[in-house]
Amino acid sequence: MRKLNIGFVQQANGEDVHLNMKKLAQSIAQCAAEGAQLVVLQELHNSLYFCQMENTQLFDLAEPIPSETTDFYSQLASTHHIVLVTSLFEKRAPGLYHNTAVVFDTDGSIAGKYRKMHIPDDPAYYEKFYFTPGDLGFEPIQTSLGKLGVLVCWDQWYPEAARLMALKGAEILIYPTAIGWESSDTDEEKARQLNAWIISQRAHAVANGIPVVSVNRVGHEPDPSGQTNGILFWGNSFVAGPQGELLFEASNTEAMHQVVEIDLERSENVRRWWPFLRDRRIDAYAGLTKRYLD
Repeated sequence: MRKLNIGFVQQANGEDVHLNMKKLAQSIAQCAAEGAQLVVLQELHNSLYFCQMENTQLFDLAEPIPSETTDFYSQLASTHHIVLVTSLFEKRAPGLYHNTAVVFDTDGSIAGKYRKMHIPDDPAYYEKFYFTPGDLGFEPIQTSLGKLGVLVCWDQWYPEAARLMALKGAEILIYPTAIGWESSDTDEEKARQLNAWIISQRAHAVANGIPVVSVNRVGHEPDPSGQTNGILFWGNSFVAGPQGELLFEASNTEAMHQVVEIDLERSENVRRWWPFLRDRRIDAYAGLTKRYLD
């Protein structure tokens, strides 16, 4: 059997980037000490979620790849001999920025990167102001542990992204995430949003017959503009198996780390029982490349 121990870090962040990174390093070390071979961090984990407002000065948070920050995470991956999935604000060129996941292999080398393809623009999530849509496509990243289908947050709502990663050989779908509630939402609406988020990603596991790892941040972050009451990030990081079964589900309110064992050979069996890839009608799907079918 091909077992893999996956660690994740669900963190509450503050304004001090260096303190956030120090806390992440401690949690990564704890995951490794508990047997993690692969560790996944949340979206834009170095800082507060700055996209709650549009402010050109906040582009100063971005860094090129490679940089001192990638050196920091490279050293952690190498020291702990883990594959590490990070989520960074990339400065590609003056005026050109991406929301980029960088994956480090066990020797500290950069195994690959993924630039977030789907960019939201909603109240308190003004990401189109900061991020240019990705141009690297839906390409799994080959690591010493296998092929990782790394996507980022808003990508998790799109079955097409998950499917394309799976069709290119991804063995796991991984979603660094930053999502939460606005305080004016009712308890009923909050429950609907959270359940939809979980259901959508578990469905990607089922439809593609591979595990899903989704890692969200946690805690309240105020809106610096004062236009909203800020975001209460709902945590609830989880790992699901290839039939959508929940292997672990984290707290809604507490920062934490966890190591979860998955069986990668199970995906093969599930795809034999439920041969969705075999029965796809690829001759009839041309309409999926259209914006809308009138």
